[in-house]
Amino acid sequence: MAGKKKFPISRRNFLKVSAATTAGVSMFSLGSCNVNKVPAPLKRKFGKHDFMVTTLGLGGQASLQWTPADVDPVPIILKAFDLGINYFDTSNLYGPSQQNFNKAFQQLKLIPGQEGYNETLRQNIWLTSKTCMRWGKPGWVQRENVSNWSNGENVQCAVDDLKRSLTQIFGDGQGTYPEGAYLDMMLIHTLHNTDEVDVLYEGLETPLDPSGNFGALVALRDFRDGTNLTGMNPKNEKLIKHIGFSGHNNPPAMIDMIQRDDYGILDGMLIAINANDRRQFNMQHNVIPVAAAKGLGIIGMKTFADAAMYHKEPRWSREPQDVFRQVGTPEIPSRPLVEYSLTTPGVHTLIIGIGQIDDDPMKCQLVQNFYAAQIESDGLTADERKNVEKLAGGIKEGKTNYFQLEKIGLQPPRELQKREVEGKIVLTWQTAYAGDEPLKSYEVLVDGQKAGEVPHLPQVLKKQPFQFELETSGTEITIVAVDAGGNRAETKLT
Repeated sequence: MAGKKKFPISRRNFLKVSAATTAGVSMFSLGSCNVNKVPAPLKRKFGKHDFMVTTLGLGGQASLQWTPADVDPVPIILKAFDLGINYFDTSNLYGPSQQNFNKAFQQLKLIPGQEGYNETLRQNIWLTSKTCMRWGKPGWVQRENVSNWSNGENVQCAVDDLKRSLTQIFGDGQGTYPEGAYLDMMLIHTLHNTDEVDVLYEGLETPLDPSGNFGALVALRDFRDGTNLTGMNPKNEKLIKHIGFSGHNNPPAMIDMIQRDDYGILDGMLIAINANDRRQFNMQHNVIPVAAAKGLGIIGMKTFADAAMYHKEPRWSREPQDVFRQVGTPEIPSRPLVEYSLTTPGVHTLIIGIGQIDDDPMKCQLVQNFYAAQIESDGLTADERKNVEKLAGGIKEGKTNYFQLEKIGLQPPRELQKREVEGKIVLTWQTAYAGDEPLKSYEVLVDGQKAGEVPHLPQVLKKQPFQFELETSGTEITIVAVDAGGNRAETKLT
């Protein structure tokens, strides 16, 4: 059955545009401030939120962070607004990125208190920044495997990073921000492991002691709700609307982060997802289904593996020379890579960093990514997605995703327990981790005989494990995880 492709401009017409432009005939103007003939961007409901997000978002890295000498990053932001893009991403770690947004926002009248402030436009975009601080208050003691860092001077906790974002994007860059300034979402950025998750949930899973220390989540919640339970928000400011997190490499830690949220904290997740995802400990069959079931707004990133799909070796970018400034290559078109990420079930929008824009639409990364992103969530068939995976697998032998954990395949159910409840034997277990295929079900075996089966549904809370009641107990109990490909992995309880 063919997949549905509902582009504002059809593939056939897109190719006509491409051919005409290559021949030097401009079919429409795509200057930084004249894109009136570009169709309205496709939008998707952003998780549980009352917000329709464009399928393409503007990433805050590439030339917004590592700006080449001949590139002005501000017109990139302005052109994204002209195209109708409404999701914008930046971070305290991205060098001048937040200041570049400030320059663009000055021109767009998006600074509260500014003469002509366009409050309607501000309400119709979603602006996200990030912090890599795990603690919510200064004075934390370093813990093993827990990272805390920022590009800002005197930044000692996540609250400092929040205020730094506001002063750089909306204020004077020196600590002052205007009344009415806010972020739509603050992400706990690049989650590495469960030790960091433990810190983030201090003050939520443990008693909150304002005189001691606590994790970033409970502190940021004060600035979301206008409360001062932590003592960090004495003015009862509301500076963020939503809180989320991001991760590049560790599905178990990211699942743990979601499953421990019994407090209504998390609203969004930024996650690495591209066509080489299944060559690693994959996100698409593990983290994304859990986040989607929880109602999080899901943002994809690293569709080009931070340019490792193209000119750069697989490593983090560090300098302007790392910024890719072409629209794909003849061997590796950018469009199927974008389409793959956006047809991964659960993904709502995809942020892409832009190296450069151009008046020629065929040379403009932003315009080409815009058109590539005009695809419905079911816009590729399973076979088409496999073809994109085959294409990506030929790039650097498929070893582009340096930021993900190594592939381990289907894993068995975890933490199998047996207990007696009102005369019945109750088995419980935590979710298995998927391999090449999505999880399908769990078979319950007693002394080698099948006693029943439990369908796999994404487990959204750790305290709500999978459960099965036995009529009688045997000598050996086995729970078998079964995926859609028929693969099996078992855990025994003797």
